[in-house]
Order: sequence, then C-alpha cells, then structure tokens
Amino acid sequence: MTEREPPDAGGSKPDRPGGRTVVLVHGLWYGTVSLALLARRLEARGFRTHAFSYPTLGRTLAENARALYEFARRIDAKPLDFVGHSLGGLVILRMFDGWRRLPEGRVVLMGSPVRGSSTASKIAQMPLTRPFVGKARTALAYGFGHAPAGRETGVIAGTKGLGLGRVFKRLELPHDGTIAVAETELPDAADRLELDVSHTGLVLSAEVASQVARFLHRGRFDRGAGM
Repeated sequence: MTEREPPDAGGSKPDRPGGRTVVLVHGLWYGTVSLALLARRLEARGFRTHAFSYPTLGRTLAENARALYEFARRIDAKPLDFVGHSLGGLVILRMFDGWRRLPEGRVVLMGSPVRGSSTASKIAQMPLTRPFVGKARTALAYGFGHAPAGRETGVIAGTKGLGLGRVFKRLELPHDGTIAVAETELPDAADRLELDVSHTGLVLSAEVASQVARFLHRGRFDRGAGM
C-alpha cells in the first residue's frame, strides 16, 4: 500500500504566515475521509494538513508506526505536529517510541485508548468478531503508557455515550460510546480535556477542531467561554 496524501481527504494548502503543519492519523475502520472536515477546519485556522492512510487491520502497530515515520520524514516543515484519532493516536505514540529524528512539534490524541480498550478486547475474544480488529488487537488491548519524550501532548476524551462499543461491552462511565474516559488517561500529558462528543464526533465536532488548534499553537487547551 502506498502512503500518499489524498487530494480531497486531508489534502494540503500552502502555509499561511505563522502557520504550522500537522499530520492527521485516522482510527480503526475510519480511513482518511473521516479526517476531511477536521482538516478543513484546521486549514481555515492557518494549518497545512497531511492525512496519513494506513491499513488498520492488516498491519501491526509497529509496521504502521514505521510507515508513518517514513511518511512524516518526507514532509519539509518545522514545526511538525501530529493529531491522532483513536488507534491513530497509538500509531503516533509507537512511532515516537522507535523513531525520534523528526522536527519538533506537538501531539494531540483524540479518544485514543492509551490504557487499552475493553471494547476491542471483548471483540477480539469472540471468534465471529475477532477479524474486525485484525492485527490491531494487541495494541488496542494493551494501549501505550507514556507521551513522546520532549513533545507536549494533549488528550481529548469524549463523554457522549453513543456508539457501537456499548453493544459489546458495558463501558465504565463516562465514555464516548466506544472508549471510556479512563482508558484515555496519559499520566505525563501536558493537558487533557473532556468534551460532550461521541467517539465519531471527535473528528466531526467544530469545538474539538478549535481545541486541537489551540493546543497545537499554545500547548494548552482553552477552558474559557467563547471559543
């Protein structure tokens, strides 16, 4: 599979004065089309975006992390930020665990089960549904324990409990319908924020896009009114 920047889903625009470049990494089953709205909203705020496409079921976390590194090192930009949704956040964390020779920048994780996903573990236990997590099952079951060294990392968790995960597992409250808030907790994150959105809503919400932009610019989320 060739990693390339799709022209419509998460394509790029020329940098604006003072802008930053961000790599967007989709989650399990989603694909880069899921990031198109987030990309447009970030571009409207001066970011240049690149969407990384990868096979969520057919490759291991380490294989996808290496592919992300190869994709990112071809981007000529400083700083270089990363935003990952769900499994995409784990791919980013794994990449920085193994390959660190990239420009400085910040990281935002959106609904990423850094402490493991009880929903994914349940799906992987059942023979009929096990193929739906594929080679991602180990990463989703055990998660990832620390933020990238030397990079400010922000965590956004959803609290609107609407999603497919409830079909397979009674999730600990609060949750976003797929991932429990507790499963997103990263002890050494620079900042974290809970918003009233579902797991899918994390990539569709205008408020989430605004908060992602604020963290990438400042290293902190905005908890004030009138965002």
